[in-house]
Amino acid sequence: MTTIPQSTATDAFQAPARSDSIGSETATVEIVVPVYNEERALPGCLRTLHSRLTNEFPFPWRITVADNASTDRTLETAHRLARELPGVRAVHLDRKGRGLALRTVWSASDADIVAYMDVDLSTGLDGLLPLIAPLASGHSDLAIGSRLAPGARTVRGPRREFISRCYNRLIRLSHGARFSDAQCGFKAGRTEVLRPLLRATRDDAWFFDTELLLLAEHNRLRIHEVPVDWVEDVDTRVDVVSTATDDLRGLWRMARLRASGAATVELPRRPEPAAEHPDAVLAPASSRSTLSWELGCFIAIGVLSTAGQALLYWLLRSWWSPALANLVSLFVLTLLNTEANRRLTFRHSATTPARAHLGAGSLFLLGYLITTASVMGFKHVNPGASAAAETAVLAVSSAVVTVVRFTALRLAVFRSTRRHTTR
Repeated sequence: MTTIPQSTATDAFQAPARSDSIGSETATVEIVVPVYNEERALPGCLRTLHSRLTNEFPFPWRITVADNASTDRTLETAHRLARELPGVRAVHLDRKGRGLALRTVWSASDADIVAYMDVDLSTGLDGLLPLIAPLASGHSDLAIGSRLAPGARTVRGPRREFISRCYNRLIRLSHGARFSDAQCGFKAGRTEVLRPLLRATRDDAWFFDTELLLLAEHNRLRIHEVPVDWVEDVDTRVDVVSTATDDLRGLWRMARLRASGAATVELPRRPEPAAEHPDAVLAPASSRSTLSWELGCFIAIGVLSTAGQALLYWLLRSWWSPALANLVSLFVLTLLNTEANRRLTFRHSATTPARAHLGAGSLFLLGYLITTASVMGFKHVNPGASAAAETAVLAVSSAVVTVVRFTALRLAVFRSTRRHTTR
């Protein structure tokens, strides 16, 4: 068990200078600054942050410096600043790791909302209030700064830009994530929903951010993204190669956890939405409207998939036999079709990407047998038929397979949160 010696600085939340801007029911916020050997950067960071919070932040707040096993004078500097600046405290962990520091401090926090930012203040503080506001209102469960969201402005080298975009693309492809930027050091969450997630996290280092977000999204928490202004710190101590290797291991571990069901955690229930008008009756979305959306979206994707398969088949048919051309075209379009349906048609489903593709793959053989039998039968009856005629037969048989697939996917593969009990 990691011990956290506390500083002598007060732990009480510091009220902002403008006392008329908050009420007794205002949410309290604890902002954690994890540090490792940052004795030079820490004073400027804390004084800048403290000044902004004191003069402009409309919530009761506290700053916690989380020193994780620094070997220089960082801890001594943090204690000195804690004595100098009201509302600042310092804690010390005897093991290194940003993830460990955040999990330890956040888990023990008595604030309503916990947040963190990097000591270099690469992310502009203008994004702090937009980060906290949706959490304080109860609209969202987590909020993250994003350097890749529309409206964000970033200044960084092409190497880090390329690595960041590739990594976030990999997360979306491998886990179906909807958030755009996993590793921006600017995040916040409601403490009551974070605690169960923190107990489920295992990473102590840089993958902690991605792990936390994947767990949150898997458990259907609402994540709010804030486009931020971000300037690269040229003095960063991140080992890119080592971090990338650890991230790949972490993504594989998360995929196994989600597939096994171990990533599902017990969370506090979100209150049901209330009708704004006293006479209004707010009912759940009707199954009819849900079915209409799913059917319409599935048909649109099916039409595009059928056309895409027909085109790919026509191109491949010049080199390959009908059976092989159909196999390749059907396989490629099945992957694209399944991913499109997972993201759009059955967007309220809790089914993981692995389960979705596995379920769709089980229908692949049926579709292949039906379409291949149709083409081969047509070829047998009409041996002199053109490739265009074969393509037409393939399109008709694919349409039949589409109907069968929709029924099977909706009833057996995807579990919609609107058709089942939700959190």
